[in-house]
Amino acid sequence: MNYIHMITLKHLKIIQALHENRTLTRAASVLYLSQSALSHQIRYLEKKLGITLWEREGRNLRLTKAGELLLQTAQQLLPILKQTEKTLKAYAQGRQGILRIGVECYPCYEWLIKIIGVFLQKMPDVEVEIINKFQFSGHEGLLNYHIDILITPDIEKKANIHIETLAQYNLVLLVANEHSLAHKTIITPKDLANETLLTFPVPLERLDILTQFLNPAHIKPKHIKEIESIELMLQMTALGRGICILPEWLAGEFIKKIPVKKICISANGLSQKLFAIFRKQDKEINYIKHFVKISKKVVNAT
Repeated sequence: MNYIHMITLKHLKIIQALHENRTLTRAASVLYLSQSALSHQIRYLEKKLGITLWEREGRNLRLTKAGELLLQTAQQLLPILKQTEKTLKAYAQGRQGILRIGVECYPCYEWLIKIIGVFLQKMPDVEVEIINKFQFSGHEGLLNYHIDILITPDIEKKANIHIETLAQYNLVLLVANEHSLAHKTIITPKDLANETLLTFPVPLERLDILTQFLNPAHIKPKHIKEIESIELMLQMTALGRGICILPEWLAGEFIKKIPVKKICISANGLSQKLFAIFRKQDKEINYIKHFVKISKKVVNAT
């Protein structure tokens, strides 16, 4: 039995829509089909495959094991096809292509703002999309063609991806001007034992201030509070509601506007690198090469 000729692009879109919307009514609306037409498509596919793909759970639909397998195929193929269509459309309109940039850390997004303007001036024929909310890990999104470049401080070495180091910089501690630590020029792990650490909502194992500074000294901050907004984090820091850690290049910008002071983390500093990661097969694409070149130039001039 040849399943390749039975499963069409329409079927892949249907299973993805059902997975994302959970009910027949909502999936039909997203697909611009009537509910009866969608039901017919489902029954047709199941009959041809000779296997059940969905089961009802009250008003909702649940994928069977076979349905989950087909969904995996849809999630792998549909992004590639969508990107191909958009790129071909860009070519038809005289543009070079589309660059989808994934941003995996909060300060990375602030950094990217500096880059995009310069990049678009140099490469006006490239369309740019920025993705900073993932339903998948950044590395997974790269390998599954959801994004073309991942900007991240964390790397996972894999055979089919290329890693470029864009910059190396120090992390610094920010405290209110009236904070008890404000007189210090360098802090030690013990200095943070009674503090509230304001952080971005990321797994604790990805926080360098913990993994590289506090954990080796067997010290924990008194509290850890997650905040999504850099501006809110800095306002709370300025009001003495906690302390925060930022890249030195980013901290330098906010110190001019907000009454906070930056302090070195240890005598040797706490260093971090920023990487651009992309698929090896895309290494020679002109606009990706330009993005990396421009990024390094702008970052190192900051």
